[in-house]
Parts: sequence; structure tokens; C-alpha cells
Amino acid sequence: MAKPKDDTDAVANNLSQDPHRVREGSEKVLEVAIGREVRSFRRQQGITVADLANLTGLSIGMLSKIENGNTSPSLTTLQLLANALSVPITSFFRRFEETREAVHTKAGEGAETERAGTRAGHQYQLLGHLGANASGVMVEPYMITLTEESDVFPTFQHDGIEMLYMLEGEVDYRHGDKVFALKPGDTLFFDADAPHGPESLVKLPARYLSVISYPQSS
Repeated sequence: MAKPKDDTDAVANNLSQDPHRVREGSEKVLEVAIGREVRSFRRQQGITVADLANLTGLSIGMLSKIENGNTSPSLTTLQLLANALSVPITSFFRRFEETREAVHTKAGEGAETERAGTRAGHQYQLLGHLGANASGVMVEPYMITLTEESDVFPTFQHDGIEMLYMLEGEVDYRHGDKVFALKPGDTLFFDADAPHGPESLVKLPARYLSVISYPQSS
């Protein structure tokens, strides 16, 4: 049975952001929102900071401060950036103005869904769903319950990344040409473009949380 490589600590030390960061009271929310938009538009167009400096006449140091939300750019500066990036000046404010959504699904109120290959005894419960959002990423959390033995299991293959967290029971789970023995407390994180699904049900009933994420354009 395949064993996932234990490199969680190494990965954690190289995360691009701290998901548990606490915003300091002095942080300027508007400036941060503007900076993120400037960086996003620049990267979308494949422009380096040096290129943008040449296009706008602003220094690299000033652009760095703007992108990191460490300074409050004037309207004149924002207009220079908008012209260089070929976007409306108002687009720099969209993250600040957008409403951030949250979905609260109470116990037992998840929507049961049908997935290709789903059979009796395999229950897929969608726990919540956010539509188009500023992150550019869609996330679908499912509670999956397997209650019946079977010789045939559905195999899934789709865009995105998927994470499984085992809550109850034991399942041998296939991903590509590898099979992982999942027990309560185990996590499996994988590229969902490879064929995947339960290989055998070792101990029933089995329940696990499945979280699928993929780009909004998928």
C-alpha cells in the first residue's frame, strides 16, 4: 500500500502566505486592496515591476510600496498606472468595494447531489457553495458516506485539486496507479485530473470530507 511522502513540515515552511495572519489595526485596508489589484493586473499582462516603472515614470521602489499596500497613491499616480495597464482607474477599487460572502450550512442540511458513477449506498452531500468570487477559485466541500459493499466503485477524473479527510471507517483509495489506506484522521491531497476513487471498503460505514477546488474558468 502506498504511503504519502511526509514532507508536510517542509511545505508549511514555504507557504506563499500565512493563512492565520492577524490584520494589525494600523493596516490600511484600501491601500492593500489597491496594491493587490495593481499587482494582479501587472502579472496578468506579463509585465515586470521594471517594465511598469518605465511605462509610468514611477520608481521601482514606489511601485513596490504601492503593490504591498505601504503607501497611499494619489489619483494622478493611479491614472498613470491605469493608462499603463490599459484598465479603468475604478478597477483598482473593486476588491475594497466587493462584499465577501460566507455560507453557513447547519448539520443535516447539506444538499444531496448525484455524481457520475454514484450508486445506492454512496451518499454525496454538498456542504456549501460560493459562486463567482474575487479569489478566482471555486471550492466544493462534500461529506461522503459509504454504507454498502460493492465490487464496482465509481472512478472520478476532473479539473482541480482535491483533499480527503477521513472521519469514520477505513477505505483503500486509488489515485492513478497508487492505492492509499485511509483511516480516521488521515488526509489525502491530490491532483484530481488523475483517475481516483475508492478501491475497496475496508471498514463500514465510512465517512470522509472531500474538498474540491478549481479555477472559476474550468
